[in-house]
Amino acid sequence: MARKIAVVLFNLGGPDTEKDVQPFLKNLFRDPAIIGAPLPVRWFLARLISSTRAPSVKKNYAMMDAGGGSPLLPETKIQAEALTEALAKRYPEDEVRCFIGMRYWHPFTEEAAAEVKAWGADEVVLLPLYPQFSTTTTGSSLTAWKKAYKQPVKTVCCYPFAEGLITAHVERIMDAHKRAGEPGNVRLLLSAHGLPEKIVKSGDPYQWQCETMADMIAGRVPSDWEVVACYQSRVGPLKWIGPPTEECIAEAADEGKNILIAPIAFVSEHIETLVELGAEYRLVAEQHGAPSYTRVEAVGVHEEFISMLADQVEDALREDLAIRSCAGSRLCAGNWSGCPNTQAHAGAGKLVNADQKAGA
Repeated sequence: MARKIAVVLFNLGGPDTEKDVQPFLKNLFRDPAIIGAPLPVRWFLARLISSTRAPSVKKNYAMMDAGGGSPLLPETKIQAEALTEALAKRYPEDEVRCFIGMRYWHPFTEEAAAEVKAWGADEVVLLPLYPQFSTTTTGSSLTAWKKAYKQPVKTVCCYPFAEGLITAHVERIMDAHKRAGEPGNVRLLLSAHGLPEKIVKSGDPYQWQCETMADMIAGRVPSDWEVVACYQSRVGPLKWIGPPTEECIAEAADEGKNILIAPIAFVSEHIETLVELGAEYRLVAEQHGAPSYTRVEAVGVHEEFISMLADQVEDALREDLAIRSCAGSRLCAGNWSGCPNTQAHAGAGKLVNADQKAGA
């Protein structure tokens, strides 16, 4: 019997126009996964931060050819179309449709949930466009989804070590190196969005996944390249995980390295890749005298990446597990307590213990 299969793509979202920048920032900073203060304090801080940051952020969005807004939604729509096409070939007897659920701007996660419900999906797979799991990204989207959609779903929580993702990154990197004239003396910076250190210390597996993924990429690029994992986009007074991308760029430039910089936590082009990596950090490299600075494109609709996403959906539909991670139901190394599989495993253990006591 033919099924209706809904695949919900989670992403951050971004303002459509300049006037949307401040409300977008307000939505971002009032999320308890981002600022863990009590509600009144969090709302006050969100209003304060969004109003003070909006002017500079508007200037950054104006640097992109997107009408003063973000290109993230158009990029995600293209990825959704590519994934729908790939899945249609794998499930010719079924109807597959991709929905987009953005966390902080339209179409919101709640809007996607309403669309899926109205469509009457038989199977639902939640697929984040965040390769690494963090409580601040995928975790926050899952919380919003669970409030809006009460029926059973399958969840892909992360895929940082998937072969197709690593291959896509390496091919993007080598293509960029070729376009730059294949310089020697290369330092490859693998940049991910940063997190406050306290979030990682509380059990978030994001940093471990980023750096393990960086090691995998390092093993596939020329052996004479220096490869460094680093973190960008720091906001606020808290101590963040490091090393900071900006400092790594300055150091590499001071040492006369040809810099290649690739985003490893972003799969779509948006303000952090096009402006922060493409313009702001390029200026840092030039000011410190770097021989060259080359930004590597996000994986976008790279064939290997889209095929890997289709694999994740296929595996999720095949398995009985409610949550899948980077390797089926395997727990994150080091027993990261923020890993949803670790939490599910712990919950199952409590249920087993309760059943045993009840039967005693």
